[in-house]
Amino acid sequence: MSEALLAEQRRYYAARAPEYEDWWWRRGRYALEPDDEARWFADVAEVEGAVAELAPLGDVLELAAGTGIWTRRLVPLASRVVAVDANAETLALNDFGAEHVVADVFDWQPAARFDLCFFGFWLSHVPDDRLDAFWALVHSALAPGGRVFLVDNGSPSDSTHTSRTQTGIETRRLADGREFRIVKHYRSAEDIPGLDLRVTENGHFLYGGGAL
Repeated sequence: MSEALLAEQRRYYAARAPEYEDWWWRRGRYALEPDDEARWFADVAEVEGAVAELAPLGDVLELAAGTGIWTRRLVPLASRVVAVDANAETLALNDFGAEHVVADVFDWQPAARFDLCFFGFWLSHVPDDRLDAFWALVHSALAPGGRVFLVDNGSPSDSTHTSRTQTGIETRRLADGREFRIVKHYRSAEDIPGLDLRVTENGHFLYGGGAL
């Protein structure tokens, strides 16, 4: 996968940081019709419940932590959370008590071992030709008996800011009209053997995990 595309992806998430959580909370241009919104937040509650059931978490490594949608859930359940993200702009909004590391996940190696490796809406941004290296990083980050938990998109159902350009690549549009290309693979449980993964009742999210 082109380094230029991955650099464009990083720029997109840096620029999107101030509006990222509008998507999650369905505010402004990301708002849904009432029935669709209810289904969205039912799925959010399902995943949040699954995360809560992981406690106690011990030491947690959160990869591509972003603005902290999941960091705020992890910190109260963990002894320690190390939040890694490529963009200082997103971590500046991630003010929930985690230790911050500004680093590109593709170029970074952990200096410690963790009881849980968590990544939310990240695996779908990993190019196919980087998957083996990414899973090697995850393995290297885990203490003996360590677990993985991931959350990602269940399907390409959100058209408020997205258009598909070709397989594995999307064009994303910011509120100010700027457009960026990003890597986006909508993976399924069958694509990730060895983990207990499921799709939420309304199909918005793929989530789950287990020991590696």
